[in-house]
Amino acid sequence: MDNKEKELSDYIDRLNAEQNPHSYENRTDSDDLDKLFQTVRMVRTLKSPTMPEADFQKKLTDSLVDQSHQKKPIRSRKWLWLPSIASVAALFILIMNTLLPLGDTNIVNAMEEAFNNVEAYHGALEIIETNANGESFTQAKWEVWANPDGQYYIEGLEGINKGLITVNNGEKKWQIQPMDKEVHIFPPFPDTNRFVFELGQEIQNVKNALSVKEIEEDTVAGRQASILEVTPHGGNPYKIWVDKETKLPLQKQTAMHNARQYTVTYTEIDFTKNIPGDLTSYYVPKGFETIDSNPEQLINHIDEIQDSIDFSPKIPDSLPTGYVLDNLAFIPNEKLIKQYYSIPDHDKKVIVLQKKTTDALNPHPAAIIAKMENGIAEIQSPVEKDTGILGGGGVYEGQTDLHSIRWQQEGKEFAVVGNASLDILEAFAKELTNGAFEMPTLEKTTKPQVDVPINMAVEENDQKSVDAGSSPWKLDPIFVTQIFVSLKISPEGITGDYPIQLKDLSISTNNGEEAIIEVSSEQTPIKRVYLKRLVRQDSTGIWTVIGYDPSDKK
Repeated sequence: MDNKEKELSDYIDRLNAEQNPHSYENRTDSDDLDKLFQTVRMVRTLKSPTMPEADFQKKLTDSLVDQSHQKKPIRSRKWLWLPSIASVAALFILIMNTLLPLGDTNIVNAMEEAFNNVEAYHGALEIIETNANGESFTQAKWEVWANPDGQYYIEGLEGINKGLITVNNGEKKWQIQPMDKEVHIFPPFPDTNRFVFELGQEIQNVKNALSVKEIEEDTVAGRQASILEVTPHGGNPYKIWVDKETKLPLQKQTAMHNARQYTVTYTEIDFTKNIPGDLTSYYVPKGFETIDSNPEQLINHIDEIQDSIDFSPKIPDSLPTGYVLDNLAFIPNEKLIKQYYSIPDHDKKVIVLQKKTTDALNPHPAAIIAKMENGIAEIQSPVEKDTGILGGGGVYEGQTDLHSIRWQQEGKEFAVVGNASLDILEAFAKELTNGAFEMPTLEKTTKPQVDVPINMAVEENDQKSVDAGSSPWKLDPIFVTQIFVSLKISPEGITGDYPIQLKDLSISTNNGEEAIIEVSSEQTPIKRVYLKRLVRQDSTGIWTVIGYDPSDKK
């Protein structure tokens, strides 16, 4: 909300709390806001200061309309802009509907008032994941210490991030990652992601919701609770369990999304004066490395970073046989999400990266091109390590023989990278694209209009030279095409820059064995070049021009 809405909301809150709001009056730079303060104050005096009942709006309107027929008109000059006290009631109802969610505003205000009295809290948090078949499992258990000032200490007790510690003491934020023996440092403010089911944030989300409705009662962790159905602006309804005694949230159940639903519960919770100081004192365990450049924060749940990104991440509904989710990570500087998968006790690893699309997909010159619905996908086998897929953020560290598939879809850019086979990466890509991704076939490409004579003895010697480290450009179909077309323009030899620039060349087809390169330059008599890996049909094989199509230009 803007500043004026906040001032008006704070004014109403002070009235509801029976506090003196006079300090707000006659000090704004807006006559309209002053008049609204006066209107709210006047309507407040017409009823007892108790919280509104469910039928408050109707009763207030009927009551005030009746009074308008019995009482003399108010003649104070500052009310001349209002035609009747019924208008005051209508205006106040409009204000209430604007600043509070529709439905059970009593319980919303009770939650907010209860949290205002919280100095710190300590609890055990459990996350249960349920799939579309109704199968549930415990994803994680944490120990949580937090306070309303944004300070917290979280330690993973069970699940994918067991032993992980995340701390924000208001001056520094850090995460101790025991598996990699690293401490990652983050700015404490703004905190790019907090933790799922932080009480203050959950209450604020309910307050800002489109509607809130109490639907039933239940028992959570031995406590009697009211279940609220919350409909956020632009989102699907979810449920919150509110402790009848403390008036604070105990449990949250998300809407089903990507065939997954999460239930987050404080199985234990108590309220304290503060967070123990030794938990929020920064330290680096012995033998750990400090990472403060482009740090990567491990998370337990996508909801933790939903406020820090402007897209909805995708998670595969099913995984190739044997693969499990190891970790979720977020790179704040790049707003990049990483999902780590592996086969337990094996060295095969796959990383799924995704972020919002910022530029058009520009395939690497040596990439295989796959077709997708309304687009293409880039396949690198092996990965050219200077490409920095999606910014990477340590994608390549400690891994060899990497392959990758990269594509764009629905405003997001994805990459699947790993030392697993291309068949495994294809399975991940198909799952993430709802089957839209298809690996390129090895069917024969269109024949060139003009054949180029081939001397296989020369090609085999060139392959040996490349294997020995010479002429690495022959592994790249774009560079091979650039030299071939440039020599067609300058058959006597090339001095200085090539007459054909790399920007003039684009890959039309590349299935790993055959490739077609389109030429867009005005200077060349060639519009299309055909290449093939003749000696060796893998990523180590050189490319050879086998033909071309002449340009239509004279």
